[in-house]
Amino acid sequence: MSGPVTHIAMWSGPRNISTAMMYSFGNRPDCHAWDEPFYAFSLKQRGNDHPMRDEIIAAHESDWGKLVAACLGNPPGGKTVFYQKHMTHHMLPGFDRSFAKKLTNAFLIRDPARVLASYAKKWSGSEITLTDIGFAEQMQIFDSVADDLGHAPPVVDSDDILRNPRAVLSKLCESLNIPFAEEMLQWNAGPREFDGVWASHWYNAVWASTGFEAPSENPSAKLPDALRRVEDQARPLYEKLKANALSA
Repeated sequence: MSGPVTHIAMWSGPRNISTAMMYSFGNRPDCHAWDEPFYAFSLKQRGNDHPMRDEIIAAHESDWGKLVAACLGNPPGGKTVFYQKHMTHHMLPGFDRSFAKKLTNAFLIRDPARVLASYAKKWSGSEITLTDIGFAEQMQIFDSVADDLGHAPPVVDSDDILRNPRAVLSKLCESLNIPFAEEMLQWNAGPREFDGVWASHWYNAVWASTGFEAPSENPSAKLPDALRRVEDQARPLYEKLKANALSA
């Protein structure tokens, strides 16, 4: 399997079904998936405390220049789709993001109430802020890519994917100029060889999954006041991106 490579950068915040999307693309026979390339870089630069921080930095590349070069390079095994699961909050101020213009960019969004409810279940550290969930950075990257293209890049909402994965993924693939593959709809339970070392902390739910599942009820009413304030900050950004979302 060889030919021209489509380098897909899927820009997301945490707890956006981003891992399930990576498993979906990674299950394609033509695809090589890369899990959060800039995670170790972000931890090392920011000096912030995250679960498994030392293990992540030790196991993964943290040099910005080398990471950018790898993002723009070709995947192993002659694969023709190079899927990169990018966390927007790993794109730190002061580092040149223009490499993204050389990639095929897409944006995965999720209602901020759902993001915060899911994030809080896995986070026992300091107070959760807007920076932790990446909405502002996602908007910045979206605007930059849209300005360069002259039109909006593809946006997909996680709820739409969960409700109708075949239809939304088919439209997403069309917008990325790659064929839809049936293998994207189901995968085997358990970890993947492309999981980052952090998977044991964050990925238990997706390890138990074999495909996309219908979304649960909206948890907004259950959020504590501190998270409601973050939701209020994130919602206008989410709504701007949602206006460009591919429909089922």
